[in-house]
Amino acid sequence: MSFEVTSVDKKALGGKAIRKQVTIHLGGPKGKGPAINVLIYLPANAKEPVPTFVGLNFGGNQLVHTDPGITPTKNWVGSKRKKSPRGAAAGRWQVEKVVGRGYAIATAYYGDIDPDFDDGFKNGVHPLFYKKGQTKPADDEWGSISAWAWGLSRIMDYFETDAMIDHKHVAVLGHSRLGKTSLWAGAQDERFALVISNDSGCGGAALNRRAFGETLKVINTAFPHWFCGNFKKYNNNESALPFDQHMLIALMAPRPVYIASAAEDRWADPHGEFLSGLHANGVYRLFGKTGLPADKMPAVDRPVHGTIGYHIRSGKHNVTDFDWEQYLKFADKHFGRK
Repeated sequence: MSFEVTSVDKKALGGKAIRKQVTIHLGGPKGKGPAINVLIYLPANAKEPVPTFVGLNFGGNQLVHTDPGITPTKNWVGSKRKKSPRGAAAGRWQVEKVVGRGYAIATAYYGDIDPDFDDGFKNGVHPLFYKKGQTKPADDEWGSISAWAWGLSRIMDYFETDAMIDHKHVAVLGHSRLGKTSLWAGAQDERFALVISNDSGCGGAALNRRAFGETLKVINTAFPHWFCGNFKKYNNNESALPFDQHMLIALMAPRPVYIASAAEDRWADPHGEFLSGLHANGVYRLFGKTGLPADKMPAVDRPVHGTIGYHIRSGKHNVTDFDWEQYLKFADKHFGRK
């Protein structure tokens, strides 16, 4: 692995930010293996290393802002790569808002790490780890979600080398399947100081045993590459699982974790997401933490913030300004930036 800073603009976003673009080369010399292209915005007026939000994006770095200086990332569509339009997902990223609050924000296209289709695990990072003669992961080895989480840890490796980033205060976040990813990244890598799951549903924050909305059979059939092969044994057999998702949330303890749902996103099972936070409380209490300060699901648009945070907001499956406002307040609280 090696890091290459490919561009720096100290007057990005009309002078409000420093835009930095970094390529993480994996698996050999430059250009010979997979590479993760990271886009970072930092507050232009920062006098010391800044806390940072990091998350993967769905269609390329250029989607997060209309900034013409962003080097486009080619998006996997089926077996081909195509360019996505600039700024198409800007509402989900709220770059100016985050930078204006004194945080950096960083992202990379998840397809740089592993394409999000069943390609037999040939085009991403999995082949870097195959044993002699191996052509795909074994049934007890990682799928795409675990690979994406691994990629987030490689971005954290870079953060530890960047004097402008406070790598002790990095929040990892993700939406939908990338919310599942952020939870697994936070569970695997304790360097992430705060973990955020936005509408992550089945395989993320929602309890599997409820089998409500998106179930294990649905997710393992529609997206057979996301999880390890052995997970398919529990299709229509959730009660046989030796764990459930509240245990995943508990793996963050004693670090803060935030779970967010949307009222119209029944597919992701908001109540099941809340229950995972509630039933992780016991582990947080072992550390002397408050955990989730609610024993019943709060009203819509009424967040609760303990060491575990939760809200269900109005609206659909998305990341909104309301969500970001809660994540920033939560980070302010736990990073000592009140």
